[in-house]
Formats: sequence, C-alpha cells, structure tokens
Amino acid sequence: MGQFRDDAGEQRFEQDFEGANGAGQVWADYAVRGGARVILHVEAEQALRGSGAASRFMQSMAEHAREKGLRLFPRCSYAVTWHKRHPDYDDVLA
Repeated sequence: MGQFRDDAGEQRFEQDFEGANGAGQVWADYAVRGGARVILHVEAEQALRGSGAASRFMQSMAEHAREKGLRLFPRCSYAVTWHKRHPDYDDVLA
C-alpha cells in the first residue's frame, strides 16, 4: 500500500496498491466546500477491483481527514455506503 496523497490542484485523493492482478491506483475526486471535502466519485483501477483496496483507501482518507482536521461529505454511493459500515469514522463527516 502506497502513501495516501492529496493532489489539491486536481482536487483528488490518491493511493497506490498492489493487488492479486497487479498494481494500480484508487482515487476520489472531490469538491472543496469550506473545510469540507465533498467526495464526488471513488474509483479503483481494474486490477484492484474486488481486492479490498477501495475500502483500505477509504480508511486512509478518513484517517487523513482526522489528522488534518478536514470534514468529509460523501456524495458518491460507494463513499456513502462505506461510511455507513464504518461509524467509527463518523467524527470526520460534515
């Protein structure tokens, strides 16, 4: 698992992973609304789909938000579902 990155210029969170079918990246496009990041879309490259990389990415995103004092507002259906399954990260929700 690679380092979690916030490419603020592209308004995108990114992280590299190794999967059973090869290496790839998971990313989330976001919009900035004050101190919140509105999570618009989460996607994993084909090689990582079904490997759990997207869930690990979401955990990294929540931990990053906690560390930086950011709030996340999930709009993407995957992000909404992940947060419902992980109420231990409710403190980072906007």
